[in-house]
Amino acid sequence: MEIILKEDIIGLGFKNDIVNVKSGYGRNYLIPTGKAVIASPAAKKVLAENLKQQAHKLAKILENAEKEAAALNGVSLEIKAKVSATGVLYGSVNAGTVVEELAKKGIEIDRKKVVMKDIKTVGEYAATVIFHKEVRVEIPVTVLAEDNIAEQPKAVEPKQAPATEPEEAPAVEEEQTEAAE
Repeated sequence: MEIILKEDIIGLGFKNDIVNVKSGYGRNYLIPTGKAVIASPAAKKVLAENLKQQAHKLAKILENAEKEAAALNGVSLEIKAKVSATGVLYGSVNAGTVVEELAKKGIEIDRKKVVMKDIKTVGEYAATVIFHKEVRVEIPVTVLAEDNIAEQPKAVEPKQAPATEPEEAPAVEEEQTEAAE
Protein backbone atom coordinates (compact mmCIF):
# COMPACT_ATOMS: atom_id res chain seq x y z
CA MET A 1 0.00 0.00 0.00
CA GLU A 2 1.42 3.40 -1.01
CA ILE A 3 0.94 6.27 1.39
CA ILE A 4 2.12 9.87 1.69
CA LEU A 5 3.56 10.74 5.09
CA LYS A 6 2.31 13.90 6.78
CA GLU A 7 5.12 13.92 9.38
CA ASP A 8 8.53 12.36 10.02
CA ILE A 9 8.30 8.79 11.29
CA ILE A 10 11.54 7.24 12.53
CA GLY A 11 12.35 4.07 10.63
CA LEU A 12 9.78 4.73 7.91
CA GLY A 13 10.41 8.08 6.24
CA PHE A 14 10.15 11.83 6.32
CA LYS A 15 7.30 14.28 5.77
CA ASN A 16 5.92 14.28 2.19
CA ASP A 17 7.67 11.00 1.29
CA ILE A 18 5.72 8.38 -0.64
CA VAL A 19 6.40 5.01 0.99
CA ASN A 20 5.11 1.46 0.77
CA VAL A 21 3.76 -0.08 3.96
CA LYS A 22 1.72 -3.14 4.82
CA SER A 23 -2.02 -2.56 4.48
CA GLY A 24 -2.81 -3.14 8.16
CA TYR A 25 -0.15 -0.69 9.36
CA GLY A 26 -1.43 1.97 6.97
CA ARG A 27 -5.17 1.49 7.49
CA ASN A 28 -5.14 0.77 11.23
CA TYR A 29 -2.46 3.14 12.49
CA LEU A 30 -0.98 5.70 10.09
CA ILE A 31 -4.15 6.95 8.39
CA PRO A 32 -6.47 7.06 11.47
CA THR A 33 -3.86 8.93 13.55
CA GLY A 34 -3.37 11.49 10.77
CA LYS A 35 0.26 10.59 10.13
CA ALA A 36 -0.38 9.62 6.49
CA VAL A 37 -2.86 9.66 3.61
CA ILE A 38 -3.41 7.14 0.82
CA ALA A 39 -1.24 7.96 -2.20
CA SER A 40 -3.96 8.22 -4.85
CA PRO A 41 -3.16 9.95 -8.17
CA ALA A 42 -5.06 13.05 -6.97
CA ALA A 43 -3.15 13.11 -3.67
CA LYS A 44 0.15 12.81 -5.57
CA LYS A 45 -0.76 15.84 -7.73
CA VAL A 46 -1.65 17.85 -4.63
CA LEU A 47 1.66 16.82 -3.03
CA ALA A 48 3.62 17.91 -6.13
CA GLU A 49 1.88 21.29 -6.15
CA ASN A 50 2.48 21.78 -2.42
CA LEU A 51 6.17 20.92 -2.81
CA LYS A 52 6.53 23.54 -5.56
CA GLN A 53 4.93 26.17 -3.34
CA GLN A 54 6.97 25.17 -0.29
CA ALA A 55 10.36 24.95 -2.05
CA HIS A 56 11.52 28.25 -0.52
CA LYS A 57 10.31 27.25 2.96
CA LEU A 58 12.00 23.84 2.69
CA ALA A 59 15.27 25.55 1.72
CA LYS A 60 15.10 27.61 4.94
CA ILE A 61 14.42 24.49 7.00
CA LEU A 62 17.44 22.79 5.44
CA GLU A 63 19.59 25.86 6.11
CA ASN A 64 18.52 25.92 9.78
CA ALA A 65 19.26 22.20 10.09
CA GLU A 66 22.76 22.76 8.68
CA LYS A 67 23.36 25.56 11.21
CA GLU A 68 22.30 23.29 14.08
CA ALA A 69 24.54 20.52 12.73
CA ALA A 70 27.49 22.93 12.50
CA ALA A 71 27.10 23.63 16.23
CA LEU A 72 27.70 19.92 16.90
CA ASN A 73 30.83 19.56 14.77
CA GLY A 74 33.78 18.61 16.95
CA VAL A 75 31.60 17.83 19.98
CA SER A 76 32.37 14.62 21.82
CA LEU A 77 30.79 13.35 25.02
CA GLU A 78 32.25 11.55 28.01
CA ILE A 79 29.60 9.99 30.18
CA LYS A 80 30.47 8.56 33.57
CA ALA A 81 28.26 5.77 34.86
CA LYS A 82 28.25 3.27 37.69
CA VAL A 83 29.82 0.01 36.58
CA SER A 84 29.92 -3.51 38.02
CA ALA A 85 33.15 -5.45 38.50
CA THR A 86 32.68 -7.09 35.08
CA GLY A 87 32.43 -3.74 33.24
CA VAL A 88 28.65 -3.85 32.75
CA LEU A 89 26.71 -0.66 33.52
CA TYR A 90 24.06 -0.47 36.19
CA GLY A 91 21.29 0.73 33.90
CA SER A 92 22.20 2.00 30.44
CA VAL A 93 23.23 5.07 28.48
CA ASN A 94 20.59 6.01 25.91
CA ALA A 95 19.42 8.91 23.76
CA GLY A 96 17.98 10.72 26.79
CA THR A 97 21.33 10.58 28.57
CA VAL A 98 23.10 11.96 25.50
CA VAL A 99 20.59 14.85 25.26
CA GLU A 100 21.16 15.66 28.96
CA GLU A 101 24.93 15.75 28.47
CA LEU A 102 24.55 18.01 25.42
CA ALA A 103 22.28 20.31 27.47
CA LYS A 104 25.07 20.61 30.07
CA LYS A 105 27.30 21.88 27.24
CA GLY A 106 24.63 24.41 26.21
CA ILE A 107 23.30 22.55 23.16
CA GLU A 108 19.53 21.94 23.21
CA ILE A 109 18.32 19.06 21.02
CA ASP A 110 15.04 17.15 20.97
CA ARG A 111 15.48 13.59 22.25
CA LYS A 112 13.60 12.21 19.25
CA LYS A 113 16.33 13.45 16.91
CA VAL A 114 19.02 11.31 18.58
CA VAL A 115 19.27 7.74 17.28
CA MET A 116 21.39 5.13 19.04
CA LYS A 117 21.20 1.75 20.69
CA ASP A 118 21.23 1.52 24.47
CA ILE A 119 24.80 1.25 25.75
CA LYS A 120 25.31 -1.29 28.53
CA THR A 121 29.11 -1.60 28.69
CA VAL A 122 32.08 0.73 29.04
CA GLY A 123 33.63 1.80 25.73
CA GLU A 124 33.42 4.13 22.74
CA TYR A 125 30.22 4.48 20.72
CA ALA A 126 28.52 6.87 18.29
CA ALA A 127 25.16 8.64 18.50
CA THR A 128 23.53 9.95 15.33
CA VAL A 129 21.58 13.21 15.44
CA ILE A 130 19.15 13.60 12.53
CA PHE A 131 18.25 17.26 11.94
CA HIS A 132 16.82 16.80 8.45
CA LYS A 133 16.60 13.91 6.01
CA GLU A 134 19.76 15.27 4.37
CA VAL A 135 21.58 16.48 7.51
CA ARG A 136 22.99 13.95 10.00
CA VAL A 137 25.76 14.33 12.56
CA GLU A 138 27.68 11.56 14.33
CA ILE A 139 28.67 12.36 17.92
CA PRO A 140 31.34 10.18 19.55
CA VAL A 141 30.20 8.99 22.98
CA THR A 142 32.71 7.55 25.46
CA VAL A 143 31.30 5.71 28.46
CA LEU A 144 33.63 5.65 31.47
CA ALA A 145 33.45 3.98 34.87
CA GLU A 146 32.35 6.43 37.58
CA ASP A 147 34.31 4.83 40.45
CA ASN A 148 36.76 2.00 40.73
CA ILE A 149 35.56 -0.99 42.69
CA ALA A 150 38.68 -0.82 44.90
CA GLU A 151 37.84 2.73 45.98
CA GLN A 152 34.36 1.86 47.23
CA PRO A 153 34.04 1.78 51.03
CA LYS A 154 33.92 -1.66 52.63
CA ALA A 155 30.81 -2.74 54.48
CA VAL A 156 30.97 -2.05 58.22
CA GLU A 157 30.65 -5.19 60.32
CA PRO A 158 27.88 -4.95 62.92
CA LYS A 159 29.09 -4.79 66.51
CA GLN A 160 27.95 -7.47 68.95
CA ALA A 161 25.22 -6.36 71.28
CA PRO A 162 25.92 -6.24 75.05
CA ALA A 163 25.16 -9.43 76.96
CA THR A 164 22.42 -7.77 79.06
CA GLU A 165 19.90 -7.41 76.22
CA PRO A 166 19.42 -11.13 75.44
CA GLU A 167 18.84 -11.91 79.13
CA GLU A 168 15.98 -9.40 79.36
CA ALA A 169 14.14 -10.71 76.32
CA PRO A 170 13.50 -14.26 77.70
CA ALA A 171 12.23 -12.79 80.99
CA VAL A 172 9.54 -10.90 79.10
CA GLU A 173 8.51 -14.08 77.31
CA GLU A 174 8.27 -15.96 80.64
CA GLU A 175 5.98 -13.28 82.09
CA GLN A 176 3.68 -13.51 79.04
CA THR A 177 3.41 -17.31 79.36
CA GLU A 178 2.56 -17.06 83.12
CA ALA A 179 -0.14 -14.44 82.44
CA ALA A 180 -1.68 -16.65 79.75
CA GLU A 181 -2.04 -19.62 82.18
